Amino acid sequence: MIKTPYYLIDKSKLLRNLEKIAYVREHSGAKALLALKCFATWSVFDLMQQYMDGTTSSSLYEVKLGRLKFGGETHAYSVAYGDDEIEEVLAHSDKIIFNSISQLERFADASDLHVRGLRLNPGVSSSEFLIADPSRPFSRLGEWDAEKIADVIDQVSGFMIHNNCENSDFGLFDQMLGQIEERFGELLEQVEWVSLGGGIHFTGEGYPLDAFCARLKQFAERYGVQVYLEPGEAAITMSTSLEVSVLDTLYNGKQLAVVDSSIEAHMLDLLIYRQPAKMEPCEGEHEYMVCGKSCLAGDIFGEFNFNKPLKIGDRLSFIDAAGYTMVKKNWFNGVKMPSIAVRQLDGEIELVRTSVRSITMCWVIFILLHVLWKNASNWSTAYGKRAASRLPVNCKRTLWMPSISRRPRR
Repeated sequence: MIKTPYYLIDKSKLLRNLEKIAYVREHSGAKALLALKCFATWSVFDLMQQYMDGTTSSSLYEVKLGRLKFGGETHAYSVAYGDDEIEEVLAHSDKIIFNSISQLERFADASDLHVRGLRLNPGVSSSEFLIADPSRPFSRLGEWDAEKIADVIDQVSGFMIHNNCENSDFGLFDQMLGQIEERFGELLEQVEWVSLGGGIHFTGEGYPLDAFCARLKQFAERYGVQVYLEPGEAAITMSTSLEVSVLDTLYNGKQLAVVDSSIEAHMLDLLIYRQPAKMEPCEGEHEYMVCGKSCLAGDIFGEFNFNKPLKIGDRLSFIDAAGYTMVKKNWFNGVKMPSIAVRQLDGEIELVRTSVRSITMCWVIFILLHVLWKNASNWSTAYGKRAASRLPVNCKRTLWMPSISRRPRR
């Protein structure tokens, strides 16, 4: 039995999403790129790359991961590239998308032979959270002035537009796409490709896939462009669980259970957006508030129902735990990193990354930093002594001795 905590990726559940992505690709002509900012667990890329066209990224290291581990088309995007990374980004990507006109112009010479795009900001989005709204007031994400964009249209061959956020409403998607056409239509006619970004939950239950495909195809034909989608959550939704064990139970007005995981360290987005974790089944007469083991008072997964009282050692399973979890886990409080396991299509569970390895790496880093710190102290002391030897005798003590010299009383 695998020791908790660990993420369990179920390939059979993952496959359901991938088959819907393949359906959309076939019936709309759109290409699908995995959004690595959401999910980057390369242990299942062998399956995903059979149903998707490549990856899209938000940093140099995601670009390199996409190129080296996933293959296919590799799109590079960043809010801002640095001088020290642009060459590597170009070397590992097929297309580079600039966030602003100033970045496009700054790296014009370096990217002259590369396929280039520009991010547009249409001023509308589906986000219910200001923190995640790319079209929020004073947003830094993309260019919004059509006249300024027209002045540099000859320097790019495509656009990227990301304004859908957890959008499972096809009607809203259709409405916002119409607003994009109204605002940027003349510009869209002058490019070869358009990425509509991610955040479109078209793999969810009941989503009208045929209507979605027809709308994408209509858009592509009207402007003569290759459409790209960048599914993150849509690719991995409901495919993964976070498996935990009960460490303690107590009562303080409510029944409480503490588990060997932490919402802040292992499912951070739920804390940021003030949302509870999900658990199935969640029924029975025994209600518990399930809490994490960190010292944060609000480290709470949520309130859940069980058929019998919880006891120490019981195993619980939080579902829908793939997106923005493994890519965001952290060492808060030194809470042990979850392992990662994969349930293969034949049902066999394979442990692909252990928390022991993560802990070992953490100790290696700690020891290296400790050695550097001690050496730095020795170097500082040695330097101080050498400097002191060049000073008059009455100055030496106060230069390198750590304590404050007592002055004689007058």
